[in-house]
Amino acid sequence: MSDSLVIIPTFNEIENVEAIVKAVFALKKQFHVLIVDDNSPDGTANKVRELQQQFNGLLFLEVRKEKSGLGTAYIHGFKWAIAKKYDYIFEMDADFSHKPDDLLRLYRASANGADVVVGSRYKKGVNVVNWPLYRILLSYGASFYVKIITGMPIHDPTAGFVCYRRHVLEAINLDSVRFIGYAFQIEMKYRAYLKKYKIEEVSIIFTDRVRGKSKMSSSIVGEAIFGVIKMRLRSFFLRNKF
Repeated sequence: MSDSLVIIPTFNEIENVEAIVKAVFALKKQFHVLIVDDNSPDGTANKVRELQQQFNGLLFLEVRKEKSGLGTAYIHGFKWAIAKKYDYIFEMDADFSHKPDDLLRLYRASANGADVVVGSRYKKGVNVVNWPLYRILLSYGASFYVKIITGMPIHDPTAGFVCYRRHVLEAINLDSVRFIGYAFQIEMKYRAYLKKYKIEEVSIIFTDRVRGKSKMSSSIVGEAIFGVIKMRLRSFFLRNKF
């Protein structure tokens, strides 16, 4: 039994899912992997079922009825991980924008005392590969904006490569998390920050996907921009329940 679970949400990731699963299982430390698939029409879940025959007891699959948002996929995975008593619970993309090798670095930081460890694109400058300039400016600007609004001393609050200790997720009311898009990442870190958990950033190099289609959209950006102000105001009035 591993103490660590990597949650990977998928929707139409048939081009990446086999490679990412095998890359995680090739690491020196044993991680378990949970794929949360939103009923991908391209057969992603069927590919995972095939891989389960090779990685019995290491690879798990939860299939949801429809595409319901990144945040709800992770909440589903968090609840599953808590029920299974994993101590270290990771978020990671399926498309290799997050290097599987960096799981070891996030794990070490958490094992050494951090409650939340963020794989940060912006801790040491801008470490992003293959993004157009406008997207870098949008992401970096959003991170700066979130820092100003929330007061969180985190360089990359929108990062989606994260390790949570189980006690952090147990302390957060997961059913009350509002955001379902990429702003979900901001809200989770903010809730941990308000509860005064130790949040540490580990510098990573983020490489944009080579295969498959990006899930980024204008509605996701809008949720992050306007939702952060609402989240900040809500936390004032619901301080003890947020």
